[in-house]
Amino acid sequence: MGENTVLEWSSNSFLRWSDFQAESNPAIFEDSHSVIKYRFTWTVNSDKIDNEIVFLIENICLFVDFHHLLSWVRSSEADDELLNHEQGKFDLAELVKQENIKKIYDLFYNKPFKTRGQNEEQRKQFAKEDSGKMINAEIEKLQQIFDDKCIKYQTETNYGKNSDVQTKYDLIFKQIRI
Repeated sequence: MGENTVLEWSSNSFLRWSDFQAESNPAIFEDSHSVIKYRFTWTVNSDKIDNEIVFLIENICLFVDFHHLLSWVRSSEADDELLNHEQGKFDLAELVKQENIKKIYDLFYNKPFKTRGQNEEQRKQFAKEDSGKMINAEIEKLQQIFDDKCIKYQTETNYGKNSDVQTKYDLIFKQIRI
C-alpha cells in the first residue's frame, strides 16, 4: 500500500477528519463512511513427512487498516461526536481481531498441509499460493464478523448520536488501548 493511503491500527492511532480523503457521497444516508479492512502477512515453510512434501504456515500477522482514500465525511457534519463514533468503528475492528486471532492461529499452526506440484520449485510456489488462499478465506470470515458487529454498533449508537450507548462502547474500546 502507498505511504499515506492507510492508517494501521495501534493503541496510539487516532483518526482525524483529515484522514477522510474521499469525496462525500450525497446519495448515502450516512454523514461519514470509514473503510476498514484486515490485512495479513505470513510465512510458509515446507517439510518432508513420510516421504510426502507438506507445507506449514507460521508467523501469521494480522493488521487492521483504515483506508484514507475510500473514507469520507460530509464537511457540514464533521464534529467531535461523529469522529469519536468513527474511531469506535476502527477500534471495533481491532477488538474483533483480538477476539478471533487465537482461532485463526489454531486453524493453521503446527499443522502440515499437503502441497501439489511436479517439482520442488512448483511445490514451493503452490504452498505459498494455497496457504495465502486458506488464510484469506478465514480473514474474509473475520471481515464479515466485523461488518455484522459494525451494523449493530451503528444501530445501537444511532451513528454516535445516542451518547449513553456510545459511552458504553467507548469504555469497551478503551480497554484495548491499555
